[in-house]
Amino acid sequence: MQRANLSMVSEFVLVGLSDAPEVRFLLLVLVLIIYLATMAGNIAILVVTSTDTRLHNPMYFFLSNLSLLDILCPTVTVPKMLGALLLENKVISFTGCMLQLFFLIDVVGTEIFLLAVMAYDRYVAICHPLQYMNIMNMKLCAHLAFGTWVVGFFNSLLHTSLIFTLFFCDSNEVHQYYCDIPPMLALSCSPHYSRELVILTVAGVLGSSAFVVTLISYIYILLAILYTSTSESRHKAFSTCGSHLTVVCLFYGTTICTYVRPSSTYSPDQDRIVSMLYGILTPLLNPIIYSLRNKEIKCALRRVISQVRTAVTRQEYLSCCCPLEP
Repeated sequence: MQRANLSMVSEFVLVGLSDAPEVRFLLLVLVLIIYLATMAGNIAILVVTSTDTRLHNPMYFFLSNLSLLDILCPTVTVPKMLGALLLENKVISFTGCMLQLFFLIDVVGTEIFLLAVMAYDRYVAICHPLQYMNIMNMKLCAHLAFGTWVVGFFNSLLHTSLIFTLFFCDSNEVHQYYCDIPPMLALSCSPHYSRELVILTVAGVLGSSAFVVTLISYIYILLAILYTSTSESRHKAFSTCGSHLTVVCLFYGTTICTYVRPSSTYSPDQDRIVSMLYGILTPLLNPIIYSLRNKEIKCALRRVISQVRTAVTRQEYLSCCCPLEP
């Protein structure tokens, strides 16, 4: 009976946000602008990569998957954060907290594996350019992309089940602006050493595997660049991979700092800053430093905008010159 009473918490309070009105308003405006810019940038990439046949190749196929993940990642957490800042409603139900954590870990895990796949894709493109289309055929690309989503799903399912079968006692205050593994472990009142060990092991094995694939791919890429004969070829290769490497370093560094560490080192203030980097800032930077700097993407975007303008102009002309009869 006493054990059953331990898990009576039916809702949680997200206390990771400031209560000062001036700070809340500033955060509200800043986060809203970043969120809207993130949506606009990633939706633009999805549109141009799906509509422009010139971009129907493995690189942009994986890039569209990355843009979809960068839309989902902030969407899992930011709307609730904006609601808390605007309405001061920081309460989230037990089920809502569980779903938020599940989708967050699902998206973050999938993106970790997808970045590794994209690194391998760039390795094949630079080190084996003549065989690139034979090796990275669309069937293999579809299998690789599907595999990242499946592994991300089951990884999240495992972590979520381990966290939400813990017991939560009197306190229901989550020291974060969303439900995440470290603050939920810190909030639990039941022993969780074995579950934490499983979480660290799984996160460590999967994360380090993805990191090793990425690292080896870039070692070969750098060697190939160094042996490239012309400076123009070196510049092009660095330009192609430099943006990807920037995203990888930022995303891997922040997620490893958050999830691959014991709960004894948990710091609410530090976690709030780090989570902002991979949960809000990285999805904004991805379309800027990885896509919109790309010449082909920019040309495709101009073509789409031109087609939309032409269609609108034609529709206005028809409506003016050929009005519908009553």
